[in-house]
Amino acid sequence: MKNKIFVIILVIVILIAVVVIGINLIGKKGVEENVEGSLETIMTKLYEGIPDDQKPYLANTVVTADNTEYYLGTTDIEFKEALASEPLMSSIAHSVVLVRLNSQEDANSVKEKIETNINPAKWICVEVDRQNVKVASKGDLVVLIMDNELADKILENFNNL
Repeated sequence: MKNKIFVIILVIVILIAVVVIGINLIGKKGVEENVEGSLETIMTKLYEGIPDDQKPYLANTVVTADNTEYYLGTTDIEFKEALASEPLMSSIAHSVVLVRLNSQEDANSVKEKIETNINPAKWICVEVDRQNVKVASKGDLVVLIMDNELADKILENFNNL
């Protein structure tokens, strides 16, 4: 009789443990860790491993309500902060924009809005081939990369953050 009670209690404890573990795993599904650090620091990491003579002379610009459409293709994005890295000479087709969102749950819809609305010929005289426009996310951070030569390396660096 004592063995049956022990077995029943053991089965109940195991079931409770499985349910608790399952709930925790379901709750964490799709949740990525946010990338820590300032956008300036993260932007620097995106260019790591790229020799200076292979990248244009760049300047960072804070993305505001006034210039969001130029950098992201739409004003229909809410975010905490954003930073763009573009050449000082506008005749070079290169743009990298980091966007820290209010919530990582917004990442997929923001990526879709950017992909749909961004103009890879926004510089008028030069443009980026559509296959070299990359939009990705990690946690609450979204990146837009437009460059015909460096897009894959910058995306690789972003994915390795």
